[in-house]
Amino acid sequence: MTKAKKGVTFNHNPLLRSELPAWRSRFVLLCLLGGSAALVGRAVYLQGVNDQFLQAKGESRYARVLEMPATRGKITDRQGDVLAVSSPVKSIWAIPEDARLTPSQTRQLAALLEMSVQDVNQKLGVDKDFVYLKRQVSPELAERISALKLPGIHDQREYRRFYPGGDVMAHVLGFTGVDDKGQEGIELAFESALAGKPGSRRVVKDRRGNVVEDVQSIRLPQDGREVALSIDNKIQYLAHAALRQAMVDHKAKAGGVVVIDAKSGEILALANAPTYNPNNRVKLTGDQLRNRALTDTYEPGSTMKPFTAALALEKGKVTASTIINCAPGRMTIGSATISDAHPHGALTVAQVIQKSSNIGAAKMALAFPPETMWKMFDDLGFGSPLKLGFPGEVGGRLRPAKSWRPIEQATMSYGHGISVSLMQMANAYQVFARDGDVVPLSLSRVDTPPIHGTRVFSPQTAREVRQMLEMVVQPGGTAQQANVPGYRVGGKTGTAMKLVGGHYANKYVASFVGIAPISDPRLIVAVMIDEPTNGKHYGGDVAAPVFAQVTGGALRTLGVPADAPLKPLQVARQGVTSPTAVVREAM
Repeated sequence: MTKAKKGVTFNHNPLLRSELPAWRSRFVLLCLLGGSAALVGRAVYLQGVNDQFLQAKGESRYARVLEMPATRGKITDRQGDVLAVSSPVKSIWAIPEDARLTPSQTRQLAALLEMSVQDVNQKLGVDKDFVYLKRQVSPELAERISALKLPGIHDQREYRRFYPGGDVMAHVLGFTGVDDKGQEGIELAFESALAGKPGSRRVVKDRRGNVVEDVQSIRLPQDGREVALSIDNKIQYLAHAALRQAMVDHKAKAGGVVVIDAKSGEILALANAPTYNPNNRVKLTGDQLRNRALTDTYEPGSTMKPFTAALALEKGKVTASTIINCAPGRMTIGSATISDAHPHGALTVAQVIQKSSNIGAAKMALAFPPETMWKMFDDLGFGSPLKLGFPGEVGGRLRPAKSWRPIEQATMSYGHGISVSLMQMANAYQVFARDGDVVPLSLSRVDTPPIHGTRVFSPQTAREVRQMLEMVVQPGGTAQQANVPGYRVGGKTGTAMKLVGGHYANKYVASFVGIAPISDPRLIVAVMIDEPTNGKHYGGDVAAPVFAQVTGGALRTLGVPADAPLKPLQVARQGVTSPTAVVREAM
């Protein structure tokens, strides 16, 4: 102000005399022009050249790609009867943010879903965009819920597996989970074939999640393939019913039955107990789930003796009439002593099998090097899984031959010190039913049966042992209750004590493996009853009657001609007067 009074103005202030460089203003102008040009270029690129970007961003607000589920393939038995099929159901789901329900609406929804109001509120209160309220409800229930028009509550189509055979087929088929994926049994083993491939479609949804327009189908679903099993539904039912009755009669812990077609290697029946209903698995336990014929092992006992005799015959060590001194019913090897259940004197090789002498079997086994006996067991399929593709299949226990002691070789000759599955025993008996060879077993239907398999014994040896097996069910044998009216049958009993904590306990596994008819074998039937506790524990008393019941029904079901005349006593028991009438009534 003082300077202004003296005639000096503000614009003549010395601080304003230093001017900015001219290039700085030009540089700022160029930067502004460049930025504007970049924005214009980007706009042209997005709207004219690459217009998919903005389109995709817009579609992400309203367009969705939905999965189109494939229908799971059916499972049928060898005759085409349906064993497992998928039926359409609905699942109720919600968008929690949109599900603003009144207390009255919540109570209505909870009542229909058979849930508590607290559970419904808990599910709707989560911080998620999607939540299932209940899976696999009936279409009728889904329609009733849809009719309420509840905000944020939706349904979608799914499939639920249904098993018409219930507990009869449970261990064969297994089951699927809530997402229709195989969890056990055939459902798991054939998952890739049964599941198919899901498709997809693009839709437009409103903000509530409702589909308002189908835009396009991206990929059509490929339904799963139908799987035809080797199982015969009728024979499976026979095996299941006979096993269930044996479990009741003998108050047993568990059991299993396997039926094999000796001509093709197809598994016609596979039954286990205890079992479960795959359609209702609310109280399912681990014991019920186990497919014991494939996943459990046991010491087979005397059902191993025919293989020991076959090896001795094959190597020329004995003939069927060779005498073996089994007196006095006891034999000491090193520091251990083995004995027969019933002492015998001199027995032929055939009688050793008929009367089930441990001493006779041990003496035959000790005539061989351990490696020879081990190779036979290996050729028969013991010690390794059969590779059926079934979940949980085990190979049993067969130690290397170099570790065998003489006492161990002796006990393995009559089924102790070795463990097998019931399926392995049935498989091994093919050598007697098929004249010395073994073909691979199959759970799938075989349209062209194999002509030749892996040779283990000569046809002559197999036939000689087959005659011995027939003697087992005749007078003087250990399994007279295995006889089947109208058919010649043969087999071998097994009674083995169980190992508990590394020591043999007073618990038994009773078994029987047999062949029918002897004249032209068609069936191999193996039966195992675990821990019978009702006064009887021998294989001939417990397992042999199950064999007779299953085999008789199965042979008639398959239409196998009878190869033996009916005895008058058998006719009288049937309550009819002629053999023809007996067969007709049994069918």
